Amino acid sequence: MSAKDDLVAAAAAAETPVLAAVQDVLIDRPGVLATARGMSHFGEHALGWTAVSVVGAAVDRPRRGRWLTVGVGAVGAHAASIAVKRVVRRPRPQDPMVRVGVSTPSRLSFPSSHATSSTAAALLIGRASGVPVAAAVVPAMALSRLLLGVHYPSDVVAGSAIGALAAVATDRLRRRVPVLRDQPPPRVAGSEGNNRR
Repeated sequence: MSAKDDLVAAAAAAETPVLAAVQDVLIDRPGVLATARGMSHFGEHALGWTAVSVVGAAVDRPRRGRWLTVGVGAVGAHAASIAVKRVVRRPRPQDPMVRVGVSTPSRLSFPSSHATSSTAAALLIGRASGVPVAAAVVPAMALSRLLLGVHYPSDVVAGSAIGALAAVATDRLRRRVPVLRDQPPPRVAGSEGNNRR
């Protein structure tokens, strides 16, 4: 067993009781598991956030670039999380104390791709809309991954951190890519003449 494998195993042993405790407190409450599963399906492969991005761009034309940035940021963050997963290769929780409530596309756990893409999307939605949705979205998505038993606490913390970095990087990219820039408001006929008076 390598030093990395030892570290991964030690972290799992330390975090499993925390994960089980979170589930014991919340998972049997009415609607909790169904809500967590719904969030899981929404966040899978950042598809839900991509849909929000497209709808926002269609509805809010003056800020179209900001809404398109939401989709770019969510997909980019998701891709970054997959790259890190393949390097770290931490297995998902497999302890009898932990109940698994949803299927997953891979057996790799660190970081949580849902937490990564959701954090990036929520921060960018906040910039597009002026509403600080990340304060509600990020903790809820992170908690849902624990309730479903598919991630350790450090998976969702790391995912949120990567997502925040992805949001910052994508927002900087937005200023350099023409299609991601906001559209100027349309000119009203005769407005130039009125300004000269």
